Amino acid sequence: MGKKKSKSGDNALARNKKAFHDYTILEKIEAGLELRGTEVKSCRAGSISIADAYVKIENGEAKLHNLNIAVYDHGNRFNHDPQRVRRLLMHKREILRLASKTQERGCTIVPLRFYLARGRVKVELGLAKGKTHQDRRDTLRRKQDERDTQRAIAHHTR
Repeated sequence: MGKKKSKSGDNALARNKKAFHDYTILEKIEAGLELRGTEVKSCRAGSISIADAYVKIENGEAKLHNLNIAVYDHGNRFNHDPQRVRRLLMHKREILRLASKTQERGCTIVPLRFYLARGRVKVELGLAKGKTHQDRRDTLRRKQDERDTQRAIAHHTR
């Protein structure tokens, strides 16, 4: 019998915190990832860097660029290229819909997190619009105000 993870536990392998700072996420989409054997093992070990990754739609296929999956330690000659372009597994109509939305000014597709679902590596993509410098300041100010309010409420209820 294998171990079962609790439903409340998060099974994220990697998160892109920078994306939430730099972009306003308009929509979230789940996609599969075409990986090689050593890439899957490296992902399970948590050796993923997605800070500068982005999705580009080329010839009707969605491809993930600038994703770094580290070389698997025990992979010998069968190891993969860590920076290779990886194809996303999505339905054709989803790809076409995303392609039309990215034609809009300032929209892009960025990976938000990688996680395991039934033993498969999945990626959560976000349709994002870039924030201006002022928008980033407003977001930080709003978060700080919320923290201050929560502290005041917690202090008052004691």
